[in-house]
Amino acid sequence: MAKVIPLHGDGMGRRSAAPDSTGVGDDLIKHHPPTPDDSDDSQPSPDGETSYTGADYSAEHFDDSADNSDADSAEPAPADEGMFALPIPLPLGGVRSKIAVQVAETAAFMRRRVTGDYEIDEFGYDEHLNDNVLLPLLRPLFDKWFRVDVSGIEHLPEHGAALIVANHAGVVPIDGLMTSVAVHDRTPGHRPMRMLAADLVFDMPVVSTVARKAGHTLACNPDAERLLRKGELTAVFPEGFKGIGKPYSDRYKLQRFGRGGFVSAALRTGAPIIPCSIVGSEEIYPKIGDFKALARLLGIPYFPITPLFPLLGPVGMIPLPTKWHIVFGEPIDTSEFGPACAEDPMVVFDLTDQVRETIQQTLYRVLANRRNIFLG
Repeated sequence: MAKVIPLHGDGMGRRSAAPDSTGVGDDLIKHHPPTPDDSDDSQPSPDGETSYTGADYSAEHFDDSADNSDADSAEPAPADEGMFALPIPLPLGGVRSKIAVQVAETAAFMRRRVTGDYEIDEFGYDEHLNDNVLLPLLRPLFDKWFRVDVSGIEHLPEHGAALIVANHAGVVPIDGLMTSVAVHDRTPGHRPMRMLAADLVFDMPVVSTVARKAGHTLACNPDAERLLRKGELTAVFPEGFKGIGKPYSDRYKLQRFGRGGFVSAALRTGAPIIPCSIVGSEEIYPKIGDFKALARLLGIPYFPITPLFPLLGPVGMIPLPTKWHIVFGEPIDTSEFGPACAEDPMVVFDLTDQVRETIQQTLYRVLANRRNIFLG
């Protein structure tokens, strides 16, 4: 049997002398204990020679038929702890889970649409479509693009009717859509906001259908009163096209609120009026001009000219990512006046002026605390 000469030995089957205990190596030994292969585990053999059990480099070590009871008794390492194991990262599992949930939700949605398992009210409001399609399409704008801050949501009733009255601006009425997302997502019961829209909205083929499905209806007193009597959260923008079509130089200056028709509807139904102030919508399309001849040709109230549109074509139609603030004020109680006051011009005028002044002062207050249009 050939003598085993360890690689780190002194060539005579014995190790070199241990280092001086007072040497520098003491610190290394103290803090870094030797591994089993490097430890001094030599034992004298019966024939007087020194054997090494720490690292066996004999031929038997490489013989497959050799007795290796220790290896047989050892527990095998788990498969996922091997040298070449590639565990699935957690983010990938999360993505798969989200995809599975989305597929299941889409399948459930399609099943309900195909079987007709959903309801549409007398105004054409399709809650199932609104909650699963229309609002999810608007949320990226609400959360990521405009980064809307909402305050005063506690002033909205959890149950029963209320009339939300807000300022209107931005060339395109995106402010109404963002307000509907704020009301639905921030109220405890996820209440829908039923907007009173202009006639032009319901004269456009596709837009009219979508508006009805979203729960909106014509801005007239009979429809407003019907919604309020049903206990709905109803919204109106009294400035109309005068508000969204005003030039950039008049931003955040409220236009005339009409003849106070919304106040009459609130008085007749006893619904509280909630002033709503929206900051940020004025700057999404800074209107610096109006192509009136083209507007008359197209049958629209105005054809806006902005710094980017129509100069950049479709790119100019992308709204600027301004920071928005939506503030709901304290409710104005109308039940103390009684339905008969809806016919009193002085009462209607006073309440209209009170609502308008509340919205205007709130706009000034929020603007005074705003750093810039993009950071808020």
